[in-house]
Amino acid sequence: MRRSGYLWARWIVLRALGVIFFSAFFSMNRQILGLLGSEGILPASRYLDQVAKALPGISRFHYAPSLFWINSSDAALSGVSWVGMGASVLLIANVYPRAMIAICEALFLSFIGVAQDFSSYQSDGMLLEAGFISIFLAPGGFRPGLGLEDPPSRLMLFLLKWEWFRIYFESGLVKLLSGDPEWRHLTAMDHYFENGPLPTWIGWYAEQKLPELALKATAGATLFIELIFVWLAWLPRRFRITCFVVTTLLQIGIIATANYAFLNYLVLAFGFLLLDDETYANLGLWLGKAKRSVWDHPLKESAALFVFAFILYATFVSIPGLSLPADMLEPAGWIAPFRIANSYGLFAVMTTARYEIEFQGSRDGKDWVPYPFRYKPQDPARAPGIYAPYQPRFDWNLWFASLGNWRENPWVLNVQRRLLQNSSQVLSLFDGNPFHDRPPEFVRTVIYQYWFTTPGERRKTGNWWRREFLGAFTPTLHGS
Repeated sequence: MRRSGYLWARWIVLRALGVIFFSAFFSMNRQILGLLGSEGILPASRYLDQVAKALPGISRFHYAPSLFWINSSDAALSGVSWVGMGASVLLIANVYPRAMIAICEALFLSFIGVAQDFSSYQSDGMLLEAGFISIFLAPGGFRPGLGLEDPPSRLMLFLLKWEWFRIYFESGLVKLLSGDPEWRHLTAMDHYFENGPLPTWIGWYAEQKLPELALKATAGATLFIELIFVWLAWLPRRFRITCFVVTTLLQIGIIATANYAFLNYLVLAFGFLLLDDETYANLGLWLGKAKRSVWDHPLKESAALFVFAFILYATFVSIPGLSLPADMLEPAGWIAPFRIANSYGLFAVMTTARYEIEFQGSRDGKDWVPYPFRYKPQDPARAPGIYAPYQPRFDWNLWFASLGNWRENPWVLNVQRRLLQNSSQVLSLFDGNPFHDRPPEFVRTVIYQYWFTTPGERRKTGNWWRREFLGAFTPTLHGS
């Protein structure tokens, strides 16, 4: 009788992790100077100087864990993304997987540690938590193949599966705890497709073509899957296969209708942990016989047990809705800067309106010319694109900023100041520079409300969006 293990599940998840790390470093490479460069929006070097002044001593390294403490020059910023892409490719190719994951983890954490306002996404925590656990899950050696001589640690498999489970269950939990009427009345999907950070053209069709009953059923199914159905992941094989099929279809649907960077790709990949080697053998994949695990070494077993216990404890006490004494939360708080034990909660409260910020420049303060964006909605005639797993952090942050005011998002003013200087680093975040010959004299931001057009409106105008001008978002800045 075959021994049911998880060699294939580990192999697939680690290859997917390499692809996701590559997408993260690739998008970082194209944006990092505009976001954190010396002439960027929030320079990393300036931030580290501020942290050093506020936190003298080694506590600064805990507050902002980053290799950029060594060197935060523009060359170092770019270099980290290039090295990260290289390590990701080697991970995909299954070359020294354990070492490559450790390199990717350290480099991505270095970016997140200095990214400031551009590092507040749950997807970043998901990737860092998965990467850290996978260092202990990955087989050792240069070209380990399936890792027959180093089978996966059951403790680490549990932690990754536990992360997958928490992403679903905690997201359902926060929906209930928030008391959001959109979820209570099952109207959460009515405008979901148009109000997310970066909609897709498929989302336009979903919102305009699906009947109201289907939208309500989708909202109800989401709550059911997140709160109840995912418990099948802890039951025998046939239940886990059913859970895998349903949650995979859910993630494919989300990927098609919205751009949430690598988040859904990561969750989709984790789903393969529900399938053991016997399942893959039934599909015709070769099933090797695992040998004695290197984790049988007492020191490595102790390390695995410590990581397992610490991460499990820190993630358990962080579950939304638990009211625990502050002393019990201290371990989770201590490792919080490393983002390796997180709480999750997606779409606790649904956004009911879409606002878009637009940067405009002028020579005379009367005639204003917009700066074109690469990814977020702007031109009503331009179809929403599909960009994930690429993550345009600048465009994403503008969506979050539009839900508040400029005083809560002072980095928007930094963008205006850089545009007055014609900063090439910040301009690289846009799709063009309408003032390429010399900087504008004035830069302002204005805000619009956007809606998907109806099928009739689109037939008549060809537009995917209609918008209404609401006024100024920030004060106008002058070049002098």
